[in-house]
Amino acid sequence: MPIWKRNLIVCWFGTFVTSIGMSQIAPVLPLYIKHLGIDNAALVAQISGLTFGITFIMSAIFSPIWGQAADRFGRKPMLLRASLGMAIIIGCMGFTHNVYELIALRTLQGVVTGFATACTALVATQTDEAHAGWALGTLSTGAITGSLLGPLVGGVIAEHFSLQNVFFITGGLLFVAFILTALFVKEHFMRTDKKVLNTKEIWRTLPNKSFILTMFVTFFTLTLALYSVEPIITVYMQQLVHGTSHIAFLSGLAFSASGLASIIAAPRLGKLSDQIGAQRVIFVALIVAGIVFIPQAFVRSPWELIALRFILGLAVAGLNPSVNILIKKMTPPEFTGRVFGITNSAGYLGIFTGAVFGGQIAALLGIQYVFFITSALLLVNAIWVYFKVFKKLNAREINANKTWREQTK
Repeated sequence: MPIWKRNLIVCWFGTFVTSIGMSQIAPVLPLYIKHLGIDNAALVAQISGLTFGITFIMSAIFSPIWGQAADRFGRKPMLLRASLGMAIIIGCMGFTHNVYELIALRTLQGVVTGFATACTALVATQTDEAHAGWALGTLSTGAITGSLLGPLVGGVIAEHFSLQNVFFITGGLLFVAFILTALFVKEHFMRTDKKVLNTKEIWRTLPNKSFILTMFVTFFTLTLALYSVEPIITVYMQQLVHGTSHIAFLSGLAFSASGLASIIAAPRLGKLSDQIGAQRVIFVALIVAGIVFIPQAFVRSPWELIALRFILGLAVAGLNPSVNILIKKMTPPEFTGRVFGITNSAGYLGIFTGAVFGGQIAALLGIQYVFFITSALLLVNAIWVYFKVFKKLNAREINANKTWREQTK
């Protein structure tokens, strides 16, 4: 097996497990906080929001820092650091005695993350151009699917085992990822003695700044759209179904349907990006995703919602790998880790913002407006991508083809 493919398999598993580790606490958090001695319902809700969100805020801050370390010392050391650190920290959450210890550990979890950033940089730099789109598309399914399936996994473990076992089992899986990374991931990394530039200096030296900025915003919008339904999905299900005891299961299924679709579609759309151009896949995927959000506001049964969420997953599966492909093409190799770190920061901020945004819009205007406004954001983003990326890259391709034809006459 080629080294790049073996790296991809291990990185996919590690990214999948770390993404589960980031999100698996969502359905069990209120129950665990109550288990730790907080009985007031309003206080439980406040502490749950803080405990869930603090990890993603800290990850957004530290992801570029770990990206810089990856560019300086190599990507594999960052994979080992992140997987082992998260395994220990998440495992320790099962031993907490009060909410202050839990919040502190969730904060530390956000600090030590960076597995996905290092994986993306490793796969992007170690994979040849012919397979880069497919590899990044496959890798993206690990992050998206782990994030979307995490709440369902956490709920199932808590229901069939115990609250503490959610943390012990997840920590164990992360330790397995650490062992596999240590044994099987290979990296051809040449450390440079050149001065390490800070983020401002890198930004000044980067070509195609407007392209890269557009990709950051697109990745932020994508994660915001996926997570805008998280705080409302259970309430929405209760409106669609009456008299059933499986609300939590149906809600988890609706939220996770997008992840299942991403597993199916992302590698294929990543390969399509290699063939027809990532800018075309991004533009079409944003339009389709924006349109698919609208009928979700008018469903009459949970299965209609689940089906539409699945179709949404098919559309957004093309965004993540295409964004990474374009960033790789626009970024010098020595800055890849840091630029991907900033991209992941945009994703973490999108997760946090999406959860807050969905809850606030639902409270102020109604659940249906969450879908309408999210749709509008995706369609506006599509227009921006069309003018900033799509037209310019197409013009470059036309000029390149014209020059090649003239040279071959």
